Amino acid sequence: MNDTHSLAPPSAPLEVPTQVLKQKPKASRFRRESGTWLARLITFGGSLMLTAAASWQMTLILPLNQASIISSSVLNALLWLLLVLFTLTFGWISLSALSATAGLFSRRDRCRADSDADLQGKTVLLMPIYNEDAASASAALGAMGADLAKLGVQEHFEIFVLSDTDAPDIVATEQSAMRYLRDQLADTMPVWYRHRAENTERKAGNIRDFISQWGSRYDYMVVLDADSLITGETLATLVREMDADPATGLLQTLPRQYLGETLFARLQQFAGLAYGPVFARGLSAWQGDGGNYWGHNAIIRIQAFAESAGLPVLSGRRPFGGEIRSHDFVEAALIRRAGWSVRMLPDLPGSWEECPRTLMEAAVRDRRWAQGNVQHLAIMPARGLHWPNRVHMLMGVMNYLSSLLWLAMVTVGLALSTHFTLQYRQDIPWTFLPMFDFERMIGLFILTMTLLLLPKIFGLVAGLLSRQRRGETGRFKFLLSAFLELLFSVLHAPIFMLIHSQHLWEIFWGQDSGWSNQRQQNGQLSWRQLLATHAGHTLTGVAVLALLLWLSSTLLYWMLPTVIGLLLTIPLSALSGSAAAGSWLANRGILGTPEERTPPAIMAKRQGILADCQARLLEPESQTAAATPSA
Repeated sequence: MNDTHSLAPPSAPLEVPTQVLKQKPKASRFRRESGTWLARLITFGGSLMLTAAASWQMTLILPLNQASIISSSVLNALLWLLLVLFTLTFGWISLSALSATAGLFSRRDRCRADSDADLQGKTVLLMPIYNEDAASASAALGAMGADLAKLGVQEHFEIFVLSDTDAPDIVATEQSAMRYLRDQLADTMPVWYRHRAENTERKAGNIRDFISQWGSRYDYMVVLDADSLITGETLATLVREMDADPATGLLQTLPRQYLGETLFARLQQFAGLAYGPVFARGLSAWQGDGGNYWGHNAIIRIQAFAESAGLPVLSGRRPFGGEIRSHDFVEAALIRRAGWSVRMLPDLPGSWEECPRTLMEAAVRDRRWAQGNVQHLAIMPARGLHWPNRVHMLMGVMNYLSSLLWLAMVTVGLALSTHFTLQYRQDIPWTFLPMFDFERMIGLFILTMTLLLLPKIFGLVAGLLSRQRRGETGRFKFLLSAFLELLFSVLHAPIFMLIHSQHLWEIFWGQDSGWSNQRQQNGQLSWRQLLATHAGHTLTGVAVLALLLWLSSTLLYWMLPTVIGLLLTIPLSALSGSAAAGSWLANRGILGTPEERTPPAIMAKRQGILADCQARLLEPESQTAAATPSA
């Protein structure tokens, strides 16, 4: 293997056998879990009953199989298709709402270990990187190391950066930045760096290669992204939790977004602050010890990972076959399959990540995630998987498939509206035709919107009642921020509907997403780029508006938010990606987070290290030293 090992420790190999998905593991360490039945009853039983009731109401609204009204079998088929699409879409909405509701009744996922217990074993802060900002990554790691030293637990930790970077100039900068970090933490903890020349299996292969070469050196690994930041106290708590329960294989934190400068990033930051805990507590309540893994800001028992999470290569052609892309979901499922527990700690603070700065940057990320999640359909039949893990995979697919279902439902609705409006336009407006129960339709619409907004309502109420949740932000500004986030969510929703539908179409026809770094180096977008990317979205909005105006259909009033969002796609994308707009709101305390008003010490430390590291990297001798491998 053609690696650069000048900053790597002595070899300490650990075997990572490739798992056979069709073969269930023989041994199981898992204890029967308890305390999840109520959350599961609320989430799945409640959503099933609500969906059945809503679907029945829809059958009473639509004139199904009424020969006196429906003039052709094609129209009747469209009505039945509309019913099916509505049922699937409503089921997804109700599942999300009732999952959030279940979190209100569960307190099971608190920390279990003694907060004063001494740490055991050795933990590695593991950061795989690929063409990332080396100075920023070094600053975050340096701040985490310094924070652990403040607690006096630094001897239990080491730092290891795993580079898959394929750009020679960035490799040189990485090596220089790692040497800087090593010097900064020379009296604190070891800092290791390894660069792979061959990026086999991407991030999953990077971590597997690390365990194969150095896995027996450590007991636990905290997997980080290049933009991750975790306080020393939180890291120590994660280790204590693993020490206290030898059956725990993985603990996932709930990262909050930070460092958002653009409007789009600040909207995500606020949404994560206000609504993230609502969704996470609900998810944690019903998943129990069969939890999920998001690929970063989590601690993993290396023995559990090594013996159970070696990923196979799927048979078939890409993008469905080949290397497993969204490996984190699968690794969690395989760890649980082998008998280890996989849990989330949604109330554990001190874990952060950065977020996409623009709508287009989010779309690029979603394209990669969509392909990986669709690929999970081939993994779901694997033998021995715990059913919550199968549900996680299905939910991952539904995150994108729901957009396609919504688009199909809109298309069918427009086709039916066109037919009935043209057929009856000389007599009576379509929405008041006797074959449709208009009052029942309004009631069903109100129920759907209530369920859609219910998690946001929970988060809004919690923020208004809890100063800890909203920080120094007053109730009025918190309420104003929630309204602004809701407004942009409504306007962005139809744009992502088309983007995700396009992603699924490309995946269906075998187009590969490629492998991009987590964040683009330059978030600024020209109007030419915006026009090239969003012209189709805008033209779709123009076409729908023109059709509804030509038909004089009152369906326009129902579809107005969708039409407006599509018509304004280009200026919305430009505004959302604007750092000036984000700064203007930040100066007025809107879409703010507690970390902005009172930055934690680790963030201030990170900023100081970042400035110093960037200055060092600009020195000519640093680049020269980086280009010369040490012995």
